Amino acid sequence: MPLSAAASGLTLTAAGALAVLYLRNRRKKNGPANEVLLHIARSIDLYNPFPIGVIDRQGKIIHINQGASQLLGYNREELLGRSYIPLVEASLRRRAADGFGRSLQGATQQLQLRVLDKSGYATDVRLTTSPLLVENRIDGVLVTGYDVSEHKRVNERIRYMAYYDDMTGLPNRRLFMDQLKDTLERTVPLSQLLGVLYLDIDRFKLINDSFGREFGDMLLLQFAERLIRAVSEQDMVARMEGDEFAILLGQIDSPAKVMARAERLQEAIEEPFELRGIPFHVTISLGAAVSQRQERDAGWLIHKADLAMGKAKEQGRNNCLLYSEKWEDGALERLTLQHELRQALLRGDFVLHYQPQYRLSSGALVGLEALIRWRHPERGLLPPGLFIPLAEESGLIVQLGDWVMQEACRQTQAWQQADLPTVPISVNLSMGQFQRQNLIERVEEILNKTGLDPAYLELEITESMTMDVVHATAYLQRLKAIGVAIIIDDFGTGYSSFNYLKNLPISKLKIDRSFVRDLSQDPNDAAIVAAIIAMAHNLNLEVIAEGVETSAQLDFLSLHRCDEIQGFLYNPPLPAERIPELLETGRPS
Repeated sequence: MPLSAAASGLTLTAAGALAVLYLRNRRKKNGPANEVLLHIARSIDLYNPFPIGVIDRQGKIIHINQGASQLLGYNREELLGRSYIPLVEASLRRRAADGFGRSLQGATQQLQLRVLDKSGYATDVRLTTSPLLVENRIDGVLVTGYDVSEHKRVNERIRYMAYYDDMTGLPNRRLFMDQLKDTLERTVPLSQLLGVLYLDIDRFKLINDSFGREFGDMLLLQFAERLIRAVSEQDMVARMEGDEFAILLGQIDSPAKVMARAERLQEAIEEPFELRGIPFHVTISLGAAVSQRQERDAGWLIHKADLAMGKAKEQGRNNCLLYSEKWEDGALERLTLQHELRQALLRGDFVLHYQPQYRLSSGALVGLEALIRWRHPERGLLPPGLFIPLAEESGLIVQLGDWVMQEACRQTQAWQQADLPTVPISVNLSMGQFQRQNLIERVEEILNKTGLDPAYLELEITESMTMDVVHATAYLQRLKAIGVAIIIDDFGTGYSSFNYLKNLPISKLKIDRSFVRDLSQDPNDAAIVAAIIAMAHNLNLEVIAEGVETSAQLDFLSLHRCDEIQGFLYNPPLPAERIPELLETGRPS
């Protein structure tokens, strides 16, 4: 008996094995067992939520269950006798027909399709097509399946979260690195060049802290959109982390082309961003790297671009540099200097210079900052910027920092014993010193050894040291109990915010010289400095600005009631023998 004829009067029975079993046995006898099977089949047909259908050899639908009817939005009668093909999305109909054909030949197939309901809405389904045997003859195809739309949406969301930045919608570091690896594999055999740009927003952390995270997020969104508009369709823009972005450049044939693209990018960023109705200017530091002919290491290429960005930032904001191999050659020189640094500590080749600090309202001398110098036997007097990073890398920074503190306290006590007017001495505290467990004991030991009154010692810490608020507060409270004052150094370049600075036992903020330098040219710097001074005063904190070199800077700081200043406008760092005269007069030399 043909399947279509057997099923024509059984629209309430289920498809599948039970239906076939019923059809096969119905002609023989209608005993109690068959009645039980019939009830089971009807229950499956009515209450099973998963779609089930039967298709004859000509591709006509001869049965669907309630689950299939609900999925497709049709009454059963509307589909019976119709071809299944129009129910499949057009692009997938050949796949569906191939699966149907193989099942008619005896194979079970797994298919991922999109089916169309009565309104034309497409639903993702996973189907199994199986040959349907009736009296040892394949008389049609049994189709079972389930809706995988939600499962697919979840998987797509998981993949999106794994490969895209949730805020900007840009590819993230993982996807960028995968794409970079794939592109290198394709271009290396063809000896093609590949360009990578790595960039970040200058002083973004300060923008976040000064104006709020929501403001920073708005800027990042507009910044990402600006980057996309500024590159070509062949380029890939990714957000690597925070305010750092990378761009994979297409169609590059020379390093000069990479730099030309980088300069156009900088020009695009020069246009102000509109944030809360206010035009806001930002600059970027940008590094560029070009792959070598046989270079396949994506990580190394990113390292080169990142290194170039760091070098660009060292040379000032709004700068762009192309990677140079000579920077890697500097590694040997750093190792040599590290060895010489150890020897210098043993020989005592270091000396302190002192930069005066003045009360802005009166011009009176109010403090000195101790700054280390290295008397190198061949290179002469070296400033700290040339060797402090080496001391941090080599682990010598704690030993060097202790020497600075002890020498500064010793010299200050010596001036006091010479009956000279005395002002506090400020000493920079390194992260290594701040993190060690015996910091308080070491400070007390130095004060006791030198005989200096703790009221004349100020310790300058960087913002990054206050990230662990609990640890920082405990240490600073103990230092305050000793009588030592605490200053936040280089404020605006690190991680702190006014929200929790109010809970720290500090007495003063020092505005970083990078903000002071461009006060008269950069309205953003001017706004930031004014905001820092105002908010610090609201917290009953004094403010000192470093790096003051021009009368215009001095006038701005005076207008906004900055408390103290230091800089070359009054005095550079001076050797110890020059300080007694300053202490006597209390005025700039």
